[in-house]
Amino acid sequence: MYDNMVDVLIYLFENYMSGEAMPPEDHGELEDELTRAGFTSNEVAQALTWLDDLARRMELSDYRPRDLGAMRIYTDAEATKLDLDARGLLLFLEQNGILDPLSRELVIDRALAIEQAFVSTDELKWVVLLVLMNRPGQEDAFTQMEELIYGDEPAYLH
Repeated sequence: MYDNMVDVLIYLFENYMSGEAMPPEDHGELEDELTRAGFTSNEVAQALTWLDDLARRMELSDYRPRDLGAMRIYTDAEATKLDLDARGLLLFLEQNGILDPLSRELVIDRALAIEQAFVSTDELKWVVLLVLMNRPGQEDAFTQMEELIYGDEPAYLH
């Protein structure tokens, strides 16, 4: 049994999004497969809704660059869900050109949409990867993020 809906997202990425295999076209078949893999129907529904919302936000994203020296201030709700390490990871990724400001905001939005009290840095890395995978022109950043996830070296130093 898996812990949460982020595990469903990881399963989908590793089995369908990163390779040549295609998910079942029928939504019901995909849900059945995920349930057989050990996910609860609630986790599956949350993950599929999360992905649908990500796709919708990609279509609506209209970003115009502003002051590149600006600092992101987190709301109390964001700071509660994304602890200091998670926020530090986002800053690291932005400072190293993996996240641009729009991608950062999409990552924060998608992290807040995860129905749990706290999003770990490992879970946040997967959110970043999925956001970058869905952003045209972010192939290099996606590759760098994939290396951070699958590589043996730590993502950043404290």
